[in-house]
Amino acid sequence: MTLAAVAASYGGPDAIEIVERELPEPSEGEVLVEVKAIGVNPFDYKSYSGAFGTDASKLPIPLGSEASGIVVAVGEGVEGPVGPIAVGDEVIVSGQNGTYAERILVPARFVFPKPEALDWNVAAGVLAVAGTAYDALESVGVTSGDTVLVHGAAGGVGSVVAQLARERGATVIGTARRQNHDALRAYGAEPVEYGDGLIDRVRAAAPNGVDAAIDTVGTDEAVDVSLELLTNSSRLVSTAAFGRASSDGFLTVGGPASMERRRLASPVLLEQAGAGVFEVTVAKTFPLDDVAKAHAELQSTHPRGKFVLIP
Repeated sequence: MTLAAVAASYGGPDAIEIVERELPEPSEGEVLVEVKAIGVNPFDYKSYSGAFGTDASKLPIPLGSEASGIVVAVGEGVEGPVGPIAVGDEVIVSGQNGTYAERILVPARFVFPKPEALDWNVAAGVLAVAGTAYDALESVGVTSGDTVLVHGAAGGVGSVVAQLARERGATVIGTARRQNHDALRAYGAEPVEYGDGLIDRVRAAAPNGVDAAIDTVGTDEAVDVSLELLTNSSRLVSTAAFGRASSDGFLTVGGPASMERRRLASPVLLEQAGAGVFEVTVAKTFPLDDVAKAHAELQSTHPRGKFVLIP
């Protein structure tokens, strides 16, 4: 048996319930993982908010898509993306629904070795943000010599975008609240503040122009400023402004091609995280019982970094 968090209805965080579930033994190609930490992402609360519809047949909705833990049982023929998986392995699970639980049974293709340098909490939250960041950078072809405008550069995805763009040799201009500017400078980015006059501040920071823009906040300000600065809208990608993308003709992440690109990049991204090429900051941890509180806080102004649940 295991305790797990599910959305029993559509609505706000009060829709979440902790339920008891029975887990079978792993079958061929499956892995049973004792969870140490669980990454929390905005999609987790959007999944039951009604943003994607309110089909009652999908209830209860299993929550979560990433976690870290220890393999406690394996089925026959178990091999993950980077090789065999054995009992006792410290692993990261990414891309499988239902990770808000004490134990999870998952296909081996979603299981990756945990870099020794990463603690459980960081490991639980690394691949969702790193995969999205990598996907965004690839979508607009960021390379050495580019000047990149990153909206929301202090957020979970935005901070990794900034770090990986710098690793590629790009110059990074990052929008953020003033209290996060020192963190952006530590990543090698030039910070600018949101709000009225943003386009003038970006032009001052990038006098030779902006080659690409990555929006992780989805506001009209971020989209409008990016489109004004870019000569080619195909070098703007958003992780959030899907409606504007449809009407204004720029790129978004997501879909089968994005998922495959992230899956293929995951082993390399984990190597980079373990080697300190980029970091993921954990802002706050919550016990699994407090998942509703975590979701409520994540939807309001909160400290910089990822939220993590502890079973």
